[in-house]
Amino acid sequence: MSCAIKVENLGKKYIIKHQQQSRYHYNSLGESLSRRFRNLTKNLLHPLQSDTNFENTEEFWALKDINFEIEHGDRVGIIGRNGAGKSTLLKILGRITHPSTGRITINGRVSSLLEVGTGFHPELTGRENIFLNGAILGMRKHEIQRKFDEIVDFAEVEKFLDTPVKHYSSGMYVRLAFAVAAHLEPNTLIVDEVLAVGDLQFQKKCMGKMSAIGKEGKTVLFVSHNMAAISALCSKAMLLGNGSNLAMGDVSKVTLEYLKEGNTIKVLLPLQKDELIIHEFYVQQTGVRVDHIDGGQSFNVNVNFELLKTVSAFRLGIYFKLPTGDVVFRSFLADWEPTYEYIELGRYSVTLKVPPNLIFPGTYQVLLHASKYGVKDYLNKSHIIKEINVLQPNNFNQTHINETFNSHILMPEKWLVEKL
Repeated sequence: MSCAIKVENLGKKYIIKHQQQSRYHYNSLGESLSRRFRNLTKNLLHPLQSDTNFENTEEFWALKDINFEIEHGDRVGIIGRNGAGKSTLLKILGRITHPSTGRITINGRVSSLLEVGTGFHPELTGRENIFLNGAILGMRKHEIQRKFDEIVDFAEVEKFLDTPVKHYSSGMYVRLAFAVAAHLEPNTLIVDEVLAVGDLQFQKKCMGKMSAIGKEGKTVLFVSHNMAAISALCSKAMLLGNGSNLAMGDVSKVTLEYLKEGNTIKVLLPLQKDELIIHEFYVQQTGVRVDHIDGGQSFNVNVNFELLKTVSAFRLGIYFKLPTGDVVFRSFLADWEPTYEYIELGRYSVTLKVPPNLIFPGTYQVLLHASKYGVKDYLNKSHIIKEINVLQPNNFNQTHINETFNSHILMPEKWLVEKL
């Protein structure tokens, strides 16, 4: 395959100014206004003098020494923690911002969807913005007209096509923006996490469209924190960290490297709430404490706690939630072991056994709840949280990537087939 994007020694530097004294330090409005008046007077009397409000400046490298090659037809997932440099990289590749150092070679037409509203003129109608964006991409009018009906049908904004886009909701805006970016025949499509703005059905359509673009031999660069979406869509992945590319290659290997960094939301344990002390809370698979699990194997959620006095109507529960806050499932100790509603003082170790092939690959929050039922909560569902990543089971044939978002319970069902 020929090279679609080649990046050599890429760097992006920003200059950060540090103030001598924070503006939030002033004790009164009068002091703040007085300070501003003195600065204004100083600037008028000495217009060429540098701003003395800033003590020094600091160089911040959002990206540094980035090197990689992407071939035509590659679908590359770009992953990393917040602040790793993912969005900065996409803005440079999309020609929205200039690099400070390095060289970039891009072959073919690039279409980007990085932020809601990027590239749209708010005073123009949806129809006019379609033609404007096509012209920016270098397309002729007849080429845009040939794709026009597909764009409108995909975006589902036919009723509002002649309405200025400033009146669109964020969902309508992003639907039209993605439809334009994906249908105007780009050689390379760049998509940031902006798809999170859309609803579930729209996200499914977008994933299907990006997959189809990749199968046509076009290049897709996709930034997401959803490892299930990255694994389902992409053939390769790039891991960024602190502005550097830490790894690039097979999507399963790179995502595993990312997950090994640990996504646990740290909580200082032991934690005491009245007569309850939580000593440990962790996820375990094959005898090892983990933050990422093989979805095809069973795993345990373990709680080690202590009661300083006997408690009646004791409730201990574990919730599995999506990052959006939606509960996937929950289980309470007393639901299955009613004898533990009355529990004597002492220290206990409790294990919730989760069967294999129960939940779809993805990122989940595991939350601990403890209470004296009807009296008080020791821990609500936000006190102690762990974040785990469920990897795709080896025996799971995830062919239809669009359907991965229809459900979050996989279920270890058995199918029996008899030819008649």
